[in-house]
Amino acid sequence: MKADYKNWMPKGMIYGFGAASAVLAASATAVSFPCVKGNCTVKTAVSAVLGTAAAGCAAWTAWCVYAYSNFSYEGKRQLSKEIIEGTAAYVSVPEGGRILDVGCGSGALAIACAKRNPDAFVTGVDKWGPEYASFNQKRCEDNAEAEGVTNVTFQKGDACKLDFPDETFDAVTSNYVYHNIMGVDKQDLLRETLRVLKKGGTFAIHDLMGKARYGDMDKFVAELRAEGFEEVHLIPTADGTFMNKAEAVTMLLADSMLLVGKK
Repeated sequence: MKADYKNWMPKGMIYGFGAASAVLAASATAVSFPCVKGNCTVKTAVSAVLGTAAAGCAAWTAWCVYAYSNFSYEGKRQLSKEIIEGTAAYVSVPEGGRILDVGCGSGALAIACAKRNPDAFVTGVDKWGPEYASFNQKRCEDNAEAEGVTNVTFQKGDACKLDFPDETFDAVTSNYVYHNIMGVDKQDLLRETLRVLKKGGTFAIHDLMGKARYGDMDKFVAELRAEGFEEVHLIPTADGTFMNKAEAVTMLLADSMLLVGKK
C-alpha cells in the first residue's frame, strides 16, 4: 500500500477548463459559418468573443496542467513534498507532546510532523469540503497506515473555531489553508490557532500572506512580540527557501510566507 496525498491542483479544474475551451472554440466556429446576409457583422463579433474566451480557457488549462505537474508527488519537481517537509522541519516537541495541524487535507503535513516527532501525538483537523472532494478523513487515515505512522489521528474541525480548549497543544502548524477561507480576517484565524497553543509552544504556519489577504503582517508580528511571544519571524518562502522566485510567480505563490515562533 502506498500513500496517495493527491494533488493540490484538482483534476476537475483541468478537465473543466479544457472542456470549456473546446465548447467555446466549437461555438465560435459554428457561429461564424454560414454567414447569412445582413448578420455577418454580428456573427463575426460573437465569434470573436467566443474565440477569445476559448483562448483564455485554453491558457488556464495549460497553467493547471503545469501546476499539477509541479505539485505532483510522483513528478520530477515534487513542490508539494518540499513545502510539506520544509514546514514540518520547524515543528518539534518534547516526548509526549501534542501537535495540531489545521486544515490537514490528505494528511501530508500531519504525517510529516508525526514522523519527525515519533514520541509525540499529532491531531489533524479539516472541514473536507466539496471543493477538494478527493481529500477526506479516510484518505488521511489510509495515508498514515501506508506510511506506517500510528501517532496521528484525524477529525472534522473548523479553523474559524477550533474545538479545543486554550493551551491544548505544544505545537500548531498549517499549510496553504487560511487563504482559502473567504469572508474571515486572516489575522483572526491566526489568533484562533495560537489560542490553542500552550505557553512555550511553537508554531509554524505557511500560507499566502500578502497584504491584500492578510493585512500588515509586519505589524502583526510586532504585536505578537509585544504580547510576549518569542522568536517570531515571518520568512518568505518564494525566494529559494521552498521555491525560486520565477516558479513562485508562475504558480501564483509569490507571497508565500512562513510564520514561526514560540508562545
